[in-house]
Formats: sequence, C-alpha cells, structure tokens
Amino acid sequence: MSDTANDDIHKMMQEMGHQARAASRELARAESGAKNAALTAMAELIEQRADQLMTENRKDLEAGERNGLDAAMLDRLAFTPERLGVMAEGLRQIAALPDPVGAISDLNYRPSGIQVGRMRVPLGVIGIIFESRPNVTVDAAGLCLKSGNAAILRGGSEAIHSNQALAGCIRDGLAAAGLPANAVQVIATTDRAAVGALLRLKDHVDVIVPRGGKGLIARVSEESLIPVIKHLDGICHVYIDDHAQLDKATRVTVNAKTQRYGTCNTLETLLVAEGIAPRALKALRPLFDEKGVELRGCPRTRAFLPDIAQATDADWDTEYLAPVLSIRVVAGLDEAIEHINTHGSQHTDSIITEDYTRARRFLREVDSSSVMVNTSTRFADGFEYGLGAEIGISTDKLHARGPVGLEGLTTLKFIVLGDGHVRG
Repeated sequence: MSDTANDDIHKMMQEMGHQARAASRELARAESGAKNAALTAMAELIEQRADQLMTENRKDLEAGERNGLDAAMLDRLAFTPERLGVMAEGLRQIAALPDPVGAISDLNYRPSGIQVGRMRVPLGVIGIIFESRPNVTVDAAGLCLKSGNAAILRGGSEAIHSNQALAGCIRDGLAAAGLPANAVQVIATTDRAAVGALLRLKDHVDVIVPRGGKGLIARVSEESLIPVIKHLDGICHVYIDDHAQLDKATRVTVNAKTQRYGTCNTLETLLVAEGIAPRALKALRPLFDEKGVELRGCPRTRAFLPDIAQATDADWDTEYLAPVLSIRVVAGLDEAIEHINTHGSQHTDSIITEDYTRARRFLREVDSSSVMVNTSTRFADGFEYGLGAEIGISTDKLHARGPVGLEGLTTLKFIVLGDGHVRG
C-alpha cells in the first residue's frame, strides 16, 4: 500500500474516533426511553428493508462463491427473511432489558456523615472487530447503545455490502430517536490497514472486543494499544467424579460434546475418575459412536477402550471444534483440577458429582470464567445466564470475565454525597 493510502486510512480512522468520542458523551446522558426508541426503530427498519438487505447480501454471497468460500462460511454469511427477523427481535429483546447505566449500589453512610456508593457508567467508546456473521453488526450495535457506549465496528471483508446495508438501518434508527448518528459507525473499507489504525486509537477508543478465529484475536492482542476483552481458546472439560450418578454423567457429557461442535463452550477433553472409569467409559462409548465422535485416549483410557486412538500431549491443549474428544483417566479430584488448570483455557469446566464437598472444591479451585456442577458446558452463554445477550465471552480476569452482556460493557465509579461536609 502507498504511503498516501495509509495516510488516508489513518485520517479516516482518526475522524471516526473523534466522532465516536463526541457521540459517547451524548449517549452517556441519554435517557433509557431514547435508547429503547432507537433500538425499536432499528428493528422496524430491518424488517421494512428486508428486500434491500437481501439484495446487498447477495453481492457478498456471489463474491464469496467467486473467492472460493466454503458452504459453511456462505451459510453463516447468508441473510434470509427468518434471520433478519431474528436480528430485529434481538434488538427488541435488548430494548426490554433493564438499563444498567446510572444504577447506584452499596450506598452507605460513613462515620464522617458522607454517603459513599458506586454508580454504573458506560465504558465510553468500544471498537469491535469481527468476522463472517453480519448479524454481529446488529448485536454489537444494540448492546453498545443500550449500555450507553459509542461503537466503531469493523466486520469481515466478505460481508462488506451486508454490513453497510445494516449500518444504514442503525444510523437511521438512531436519528429517528434523536440520538447522534455517529454513536455506531461501521468502517466502510475492506483494507486491513483500518484494523491496525483502529487498534492504535488509544485517545478515542476505550476498549477493543475481537470476535473471530484465533488468528484475528492473536493479532488484536499483540498489536492493540487499547485494553482488549477476549478469549483465544475454548478448551472445555467435564470431570466425571467417582461419586457421580452415572446416567446423569452420560447425559451431561454427551450434550456438552455433541449439542454443537463448533462453539467455544463445547467439551473438548473428558476427565474420568479411575473408580468410575470402567462403567462410565462403557456407557459413553456407544453414545459417542452413534454421534460419530472420534475418541482419543490416554493409556489408562485405552485399557478400557483399546481400539480408540492414542491421545498425544498436543491433544490436551487442542480446541477441536469438531466431533473429536480426548479422554483421560485420572486418580481423582486433585489430578482433575491440576489437569484443567494446566491445559485448560480458563473458559468453562464442569464436574459431575453427588459429593457436595468435592463440588465446592471444584468451584473454588478451578481457575475458569465459568465453573459448573452437574451441568453441560454448553450453558456458558449470555442468554442462558439471563444477560439477555452477549457481545462475547471473556477469559481475561480484568475487566470482564465470562459472557459479556450489558453490565460487562459498563464500569463503576465512586459517588460521594454530602451536605457541606468538610474533612477535619
């Protein structure tokens, strides 16, 4: 790329950052009614412009076919009337959620007579970089708006026409509610230099959220001058304790692995206590065979299932996102926790047990963003957690952890109330 083109992109991103910062100040003081009106207007516009949106989407699909996108990618990219309806309904659901902005908590009197509490406030400007699915444009816009944040969105080049068409609905919905149109900006260029420029806008952007494959998230994490909310891998575990109820253990384990293969909260490594391993593995084998799941086991696992593949050291650190499952037989709870904390990705891990004390230890000692007892890892989801929606799942420890919903897109500041109080 020429220096002139680089300079043009840099100037464009600087201007977008400046506009987003100005819009964020207006959004921070916007009433819930105005934000909800904008969300409702966006939903109505998506429904009204369905034909136009699908026309623009066809341009992306045709380009994708020419460029050799596989069938699964094209399916994720495609608009249908039903999918557009889901997008609109998602905006209405966000409008129905409680507004976190301005909520005051922990307000207490101090000995001096002042009251000290905390107020929930927006983060400011959020940059979101994502791939493939253009519905993320709508989800991200809705969540950022409801939480009082301005947003700069950069979708994948394969969805450029779809995202720009959705951007028109978002912009017009904001205007209809009297909110600044620049509260949500969708980057119009497919040039990858725009991503690099966005990651350097530290004076205008407060946080970056990448949504996509490992390559994207790794690049963002390495290059960003701005704090990042992210997760790299979803190496999720289920541990079947020797105090587990066998039918419960098999039901949860099979669901955690096979309900969907390509998600970050799908089971990838199964740990089984040696005391229950003969019965558990015998019960699970035909269920996984029926689903077409390839099993890879440690030597102790293969003593019970000799015809499965040998698991390698790399298997314990692999997110398959496919019908493949690694299995390890462990001595007990201590070895299971050690394995998870060594090989896991701090995403989601579950124990199956009827022993309350062991369950409590697992909850306390497993260092993951979601830790579960007697339930499928597939529940690690903002909607399932009652957040209404999520912008992603964070395996970081600061600022948000786990599914990031409206509250995760805000922060807290101290507020102090007095009546002429002075410090002696």
